[in-house]
Amino acid sequence: MIHRKKLMLIQLYNTLNRQLEIFSPIVENEVRIYTCGPTVYNYAHIGNLRTYIFEDILRRIMNYAGYTVTHVMNVTDVGHLTGDDDEGEDKMLKSSRESGRSVWEIAQYYTDAFFQDTDKLNILRPHTACRATEHIQDMINLIKKLETNGHTYTAGGNVYFSIDTFPEYGKMAGLKLDDMQSGARIEIDTSKKNPKDFVLWFTKSKFENQVMIWDSPWGRGYPGWHIECSAMSMKYLGPHFDIHCGGTDHINVHHTNEIAQSEAATGTKWVNFWLHGEFLIDDSGKMSKSKGDFLTLSYLIKKSYDPLDYRYFCMGAHYRSQLQFSFAALDAAKNARLNLKERIRILQDRCGSVQGDNLSKRADDYVKLFEEHIGKDLNVSRGLADLWQVIKDQLLPEQEKLYIIKQMDSVFGLSLLDFTNDDLNNDSKEVDSLISERTIARKNRNFSRADEIRDILQAMGIDIKDTPEGTTWRKKV
Repeated sequence: MIHRKKLMLIQLYNTLNRQLEIFSPIVENEVRIYTCGPTVYNYAHIGNLRTYIFEDILRRIMNYAGYTVTHVMNVTDVGHLTGDDDEGEDKMLKSSRESGRSVWEIAQYYTDAFFQDTDKLNILRPHTACRATEHIQDMINLIKKLETNGHTYTAGGNVYFSIDTFPEYGKMAGLKLDDMQSGARIEIDTSKKNPKDFVLWFTKSKFENQVMIWDSPWGRGYPGWHIECSAMSMKYLGPHFDIHCGGTDHINVHHTNEIAQSEAATGTKWVNFWLHGEFLIDDSGKMSKSKGDFLTLSYLIKKSYDPLDYRYFCMGAHYRSQLQFSFAALDAAKNARLNLKERIRILQDRCGSVQGDNLSKRADDYVKLFEEHIGKDLNVSRGLADLWQVIKDQLLPEQEKLYIIKQMDSVFGLSLLDFTNDDLNNDSKEVDSLISERTIARKNRNFSRADEIRDILQAMGIDIKDTPEGTTWRKKV
């Protein structure tokens, strides 16, 4: 870690106010972060994982800047409807019916699968990963507080939050309460006074044979989805904390409802900064489990991609920009990462040690530029460009290069100096396979494919030479 007398400047785009704001913690030198976690009824798709990568970058930048970070994430292992509203089908029950496993077995299986994926992506585990099923009483206590404060009503056997009792409802999403009231049409849940009201506790389940139910003052049932994040975040981070993260699809409903119930319960501001990651999209649009056909990290691994290829790919775009996925783009990220690591391996072999004391002005300027970029709303794509400049700079001492690379990688999380079990040392099979494919392409006079493979090898840092005896190759020095 680079030592400094004061914390580096960090600006974050706050969805709450729709502008860049200088980050200032509630408690000096400490950052408390809550991130919306997985709903464990299926595997996370790579679009979900993009959000967790951006949140990991946020945490790493805060660590880099010298803050002590406390990171809490929920695990939704309670039955969860198919949409952010109160309608649809219970996802856990649906998965149980289709698989023949109990809802408890499904929750545990997909929780384990989720953390296996995030470990492979070098995503730091949250300090607290709180399961909804283990915090039902905390949710009940919060609902009782809302009831005491006059923000609830019971209808049709369920407990609802009344948005009319919270004048600031929809402030982050830009929704106007008067407009919602004047245009209200109750179409599905006739128990709601306002169609935007949401369930805090279900006692009248929409589904037969509901398994996940608990006793409560309102009857035996289960919590609405939104209440869990408010209850668990405040349990571990307090009634007022620094940062709440999630995907942009949570802004209009889930996070809007979280704000309403949390601030109605406490009477004070709940979260200072709201950060939202944009979608990963494919040819058909936003990647979604509801489509029934989605890409997982395991599938990418089966296709011979390293999980860190995908992490590198995600870092090529700003977290607030939509990112178009294609295998051609992932190939480019893979080749760039391999090339990067090979250059670093050669550099490390050549100079061995890292020089971090009394940096030259040239090295210090690189560090400052990097900090300026990552400090401006987590711009790691600019940070990656800074890294390449450091590597290519012929005037920068190599020991200082290694030191800067090590500091940068504490943010990137790409294991750039880890060669103990490295893909580069096991990459000869892939190179040989590509050369074999190129040889066949040349025999078939498919010269465009042969040239394409040559370009791929060049990007990997591989020089090839065609001889009468065949094609030979070596890594660039």
